Amino acid sequence: MSRPMHLLRLWLVICALALPGAGVAQSLADDLVNGAGEPGATVSDPDVAGDAPSEDLTIPPVSDSLEAASLSLPGGPDYVAWEKVARQAEEVLDSDGASSLALEQLRDRLVEWRTEFQNAQSSNAGRIDILRRQIEALGPAPAEGEAEAVELAQRREELTSQLSRLLVPIRAAEEAYIRADGLIGQVDTVLRERQTRELLDVGPSPLFPTNWIEPLEQLAGVRNTLSSNLRSSWQNGVQQAALRKNIAPAIIVALIGLILVLRGRGWSMALSERLLTRSNRQQSTVIFAMLVSIGQLVLPQIGLVLIVAGVQITGVGGLLTDQILRTIPVMGVLIFGARWLGFHSFPKIEILPPPLEHDAAQRRAGRLWATMAGVSGALGALLVSLTAFSGITEEAAIFLNFPLILLGAFALFRLGQLLIRHNRESGEEIDEQTSKGFRARVVHLIGRAAVLMALAGPVMAALGYLKAGDFLISAPLSTLAVLAVVSLLQRFFSHLWALFFGRQDDGSDGLVAVLISFFILVLALPLLALIWGARVADLTEIWQQFLGGFTIGESTISPSNFLLFAVVFVLGYLLTRLLQGALRTSVLPKTRIDTGGRTAILSGVSYIGIFLAAVIAITAAGIDLSSLAIVAGALSVGIGFGLQTIVSNFVSGIILLIERPISEGDWISSGGVMGIVKKISVRSTRIETFDKTDVIVPNADLISGQVTNYTKTNMSGRLMVPVGVAYGSDTRRVAEILQAVAEEHPIVILNPPPQVVFTGFGADSLDFEIRVILRDVFSIIVVQTEIRHRIAERFAEEGIEIPFAQRDLWLRNPEAITAAISGAKAGGAAVEAEPVVPGTEASPPKAPESPSRAAARAGLTEGDLEGDGGGGGGGGDR
Repeated sequence: MSRPMHLLRLWLVICALALPGAGVAQSLADDLVNGAGEPGATVSDPDVAGDAPSEDLTIPPVSDSLEAASLSLPGGPDYVAWEKVARQAEEVLDSDGASSLALEQLRDRLVEWRTEFQNAQSSNAGRIDILRRQIEALGPAPAEGEAEAVELAQRREELTSQLSRLLVPIRAAEEAYIRADGLIGQVDTVLRERQTRELLDVGPSPLFPTNWIEPLEQLAGVRNTLSSNLRSSWQNGVQQAALRKNIAPAIIVALIGLILVLRGRGWSMALSERLLTRSNRQQSTVIFAMLVSIGQLVLPQIGLVLIVAGVQITGVGGLLTDQILRTIPVMGVLIFGARWLGFHSFPKIEILPPPLEHDAAQRRAGRLWATMAGVSGALGALLVSLTAFSGITEEAAIFLNFPLILLGAFALFRLGQLLIRHNRESGEEIDEQTSKGFRARVVHLIGRAAVLMALAGPVMAALGYLKAGDFLISAPLSTLAVLAVVSLLQRFFSHLWALFFGRQDDGSDGLVAVLISFFILVLALPLLALIWGARVADLTEIWQQFLGGFTIGESTISPSNFLLFAVVFVLGYLLTRLLQGALRTSVLPKTRIDTGGRTAILSGVSYIGIFLAAVIAITAAGIDLSSLAIVAGALSVGIGFGLQTIVSNFVSGIILLIERPISEGDWISSGGVMGIVKKISVRSTRIETFDKTDVIVPNADLISGQVTNYTKTNMSGRLMVPVGVAYGSDTRRVAEILQAVAEEHPIVILNPPPQVVFTGFGADSLDFEIRVILRDVFSIIVVQTEIRHRIAERFAEEGIEIPFAQRDLWLRNPEAITAAISGAKAGGAAVEAEPVVPGTEASPPKAPESPSRAAARAGLTEGDLEGDGGGGGGGGDR
């Protein structure tokens, strides 16, 4: 209950400020926050200082530099009033007697002054820049002992004097800005120290029954007050008349509200279930069911508001009753909201994929304890309301909050256990390298932290640290609620993105879905910071620092600079692409430039356009990179050695695009790679081989190595087809047939005419060769196949034989076969041998027999056989 008690404390401070007799520090704070020293005020304004300051707070005279600064900048800050504000703020901080509320308001006033000083630092920026350029135009100042022309010296002195006068208000604004920023930092330090002391404040332990006597008496007093208000209201004649007049509409409104509270959630769940079962869970249906499920929160809340309105219509009750009635809708938001988040985190009906993996019993327990957490927060809100508008003191309220701490701690403990069990019931090993494993690991760590704080909170409260114990319970519960909302929004927008692009899956694994989830989580970070003790002023300060940017050299880069840079660069990039499209579709097709030249022009336009877009964007954003020149020069040497290969390939790519020894679509061969050039980039060239594989070749290899370009000048190329005919064929007739076959093909160029060459007498055939020039060298495989088909057809018609290789096998030592056969007969073995006809010993067999088979039949070993070059003998046609 640290946050509600903090609000109560602020209310008590307001009441204290209204009482007389406050201290000097509080009076000074009141002067500052009630209008004294307001930015933009003038010294002559009689209301600048409010009441006259005490004698020990005499304002020192303003220095001449500040007076000059005020006079040099019309409409600028009033440094006299600022000096008074700064001195009084320093007195307040030194005395440490002002309340936290007064310090917060003092900080707001100082922030206004700091903003005014920040704006004043950019005054006369244009005039100052012109003066500096004028001084630079006069040239460098002469060195010591050197003379300069009188006219130049006078002009330099005049311009320098003007520049000095214009720099006075800027320097004064810079000094005042630093002082205001320092005072703001001191205020933040004091407030953080007070917040820490308040959180760690120790009091009586709630474990001792005697400490509960006074809180329970005050709670009984509230009950008596409430009963007295109701009784007096009922006995009042005027209110009785109003009750009789408004009883009918009050009952109708209250009944409608009661029906919504009791049945609204069930109606919403039934409608969602009906949508999901009838439409096969399409993306649009899932999103609509998600929107319908909001009725589980909205309908009961509307019903609760109607019930309160019905009671208020009767006019029964008093101030305390009205305050309780105004608190009931807030309690409803906490209870119904917690139950709705529990429904989506531990769903009974899976509208969206559940963020946690549990069985049905665990989901039911999760919904129960999420609701109990909401009940704990709702009762805490009611206690804060009673503390602020009844006789319950802050100390008593802290004691009465102890049972709520126990209830919240038990709910937090059980929710933490469910988070730990996430994805562990299946028994599968979780790979933490995947996104699912990473999320499971994060959920597991959050669950362990929740269990630890659920145990530490009641212990701290039992020891007397009631505020710290309440913080250790309320902050984790609020964090779990925020994370549940973040998870719900991430899943909802993932489905919405999938619906927008027509995808069937939820799109949760896509890059866009991940970026959306990250953006939602970043938006939730300020809320999480507020939950864990950050002040709104702290977040505002961080935001102002972010908007102020960071400094590189003499340049300050802010988010606006980044945004301007991005906008200008994107516009330049789009214009470059638009120009490329116009050249590609309208201009280049009407010229005689070949495909490679068009590609080179388009690539050059792309590189130049992107470079100019980057330069213009940097200039428009006001980013001065001159201060980085020295660093860039020092790094260029080391980078040059490390990136010399990349630079070489880049330069080679530029040469390829300019000289165009190869172009996209060319058929080249380089370094054992043959294929078609598909793309030439600044670093490498992609070649698609005839096997449909891509080979990435560095551009330096194409410039320094040997490259064969088959289609550089034209698309024609030569085809050679070897042909062999049997010995005894008419060579003249063969040449005529081959010449006719070559000339009749439509792709073959007739000028120069095809040639048929009689290349020689081969071992198995008479060898011829057809040499033709093709119009399209890319058709060489098709033409070669068609010509061979035609040759086979013509040779079959003319009876010309296309031979095939034949070989005769002979034995160098036939006497060994005879001896082997004789030995076999002497041994009694029966050997069957083919009869040998006299005079035909040297005749070849009708069917060739393998050497291994003949040796086996003759009973020879492997060493008895010797072949002539692998069994080859003379090669003649049969």
